Amino acid sequence: MQPLPNLKLLQVFASVVENQGYSRAQQALNMTTPAISAYMSELETQLGFILCQRGRGGFTLTSKGEEFYRYSQQMLSTLADWQAQVETLKSAQGGAFSLGVVDATVTDSTLDLPAAIARFNQRFPAVFFNLSVRDPNELQQQLLEDRLDLAIGHFPLRASNLVTIPLYDEQHWLYCSPQHALAQGTPDVRTVQQTGMVTRRYWNQQELNKRGFRQTNASVESIEAQLTLILSGRFIGYLPEHYARSWEQQGALCRLLPQDFHFRAPFSFAFRRGRARETLIRAMRDILNPARKNSSES
Repeated sequence: MQPLPNLKLLQVFASVVENQGYSRAQQALNMTTPAISAYMSELETQLGFILCQRGRGGFTLTSKGEEFYRYSQQMLSTLADWQAQVETLKSAQGGAFSLGVVDATVTDSTLDLPAAIARFNQRFPAVFFNLSVRDPNELQQQLLEDRLDLAIGHFPLRASNLVTIPLYDEQHWLYCSPQHALAQGTPDVRTVQQTGMVTRRYWNQQELNKRGFRQTNASVESIEAQLTLILSGRFIGYLPEHYARSWEQQGALCRLLPQDFHFRAPFSFAFRRGRARETLIRAMRDILNPARKNSSES
């Protein structure tokens, strides 16, 4: 039995047939006509029969050439499937991946975490996925202890052993319920600042001062709990715009002096220094922020 032609010869032959001649195949193959002719001659020599006729009448396949083209197409198609399967094996990494996020991100279309997780799972279907919702301080601590691989949120405090890469800014406004006394009139800044304020447990006094308040009379561990107290009509508080939007549209929340009480929280993803080159961390980083795909630890 004669040895099979090499793959390059078959690819040149298939391109010549699909482009109906040597001249038209030049661009597709990025080869000169003499080079294509040499490949075709070598293939015919190996096979022991003529594949095509060239002349004034144009390009035509011989009867054996037509049959050989069908066989070649079957083989090239099988090879393409094989290559795709090999690529799948290369990316079929097992193990587990632990992602941590601050709460109230499910309504954040800028982050679109559900879509990011879907793309990650499609790429790594064998990886067990852990998702944790924690406050920023807990997320940072779990990253340092390697209990999380990657975390997403607003991190006011910087940890020296963590890499933090910016994503976007999250808009916050000061809200109250329509049943709150401030919603009944036109309060001034000083009046608002002296009103019962609900804050988040992980905010320190400096964070509170930056938001325009010196004291608070309620504290919560999550934004959902903060919303609950605001909806009670007895407290005011800051909420992310995307999270408050549906209640605001229903008339259940009102913004208080938006020209004076607002802030933008810089959102980032963070991971422990030294882990930047790990496959799963790099993959999620690229999904979350393609523009920083080639960024280094800095």
